[in-house]
Amino acid sequence: MAVTNQALPADYRLLNYRIDRQISRGGFSIVYRAFDETATPVAIKEYLPASLVLRTEGDIVRASSAENLTSFRYGMKCFFEEGRALAKINHPNVVRVLNFFRANETVYMVMRYERGRTLQQQIQLRQDQMSERLVRQVFTQLLNGLREVHTHKLLHLDIKPANIYLRTDGSPVLLDFGAARQTLTSTRPKLAPMYTPGFAAPEQYRDLDRLGPWTDVYGVGASMFACLAAFAPQAADARVVEDHLVSAKKIWSGQYSDDILEVIDWCLRLDPLERPQSVFALQKAIRDIPARKRKLTFLDTLKRKLWTEIRATPASRRKEPG
Repeated sequence: MAVTNQALPADYRLLNYRIDRQISRGGFSIVYRAFDETATPVAIKEYLPASLVLRTEGDIVRASSAENLTSFRYGMKCFFEEGRALAKINHPNVVRVLNFFRANETVYMVMRYERGRTLQQQIQLRQDQMSERLVRQVFTQLLNGLREVHTHKLLHLDIKPANIYLRTDGSPVLLDFGAARQTLTSTRPKLAPMYTPGFAAPEQYRDLDRLGPWTDVYGVGASMFACLAAFAPQAADARVVEDHLVSAKKIWSGQYSDDILEVIDWCLRLDPLERPQSVFALQKAIRDIPARKRKLTFLDTLKRKLWTEIRATPASRRKEPG
């Protein structure tokens, strides 16, 4: 039976923060909800790579072997630098880093606590396909945030519906930057890869020197595809060997505008040079899509007919309510 890292307990004090509960955990970290000294909720991410460290009791994080200690320390340094870089970004569509510090022999990143659900949860909750208007609305705003990230010379490298958070007002927030993990995996092959099959671009598997804004663009296209399909497209490494991915334009022809489907297919090109080369280019393509006219239902048609008849009736003959 595999032993998992123990989370910090409720009411644990971490500097001036009080841990409330665990929100989520992944292969590299545990995220907690906590409260600061003013009782304001925050999210705290604890760097805890399961393949390198093990905490079964207490609060101190220890490498699971002498061999893993160097990798853990290097990853911790990268995680700290990631926090430092993200703290410089203050954009409504990017997770806001409020603080980062060392404690318990590891590193913590304090972020603004958001209320809502992930895009992945939204996809799973819906019984039907997402509307084109909603997809365009979410990703137009998200790209504003991603553009700011790229301006700071950072890449996200793990864009997927699970890392896109929808606030209660519907606005998206880009979460969980993987810069530290990407550096780790490129130098320590024994670590679990940080990319997510289906959303990762082909260059993330085999050609890390070709990473760029177009790599994140692939993740955006795959996430848009998932909004329509409710599942990820074929993994890029498998596509390179034998591409079975049917184009969005072919699958959803007539259900969505050709323009939005062509944008998705453009983002999912295997050759990095054939994709939009910048977030700005992708934004422009989405913004240039004309608004799609909603198909009228029978009820809409009936309402329109009644309204036309009312307007055609002379005012003197209209029956006023009351």
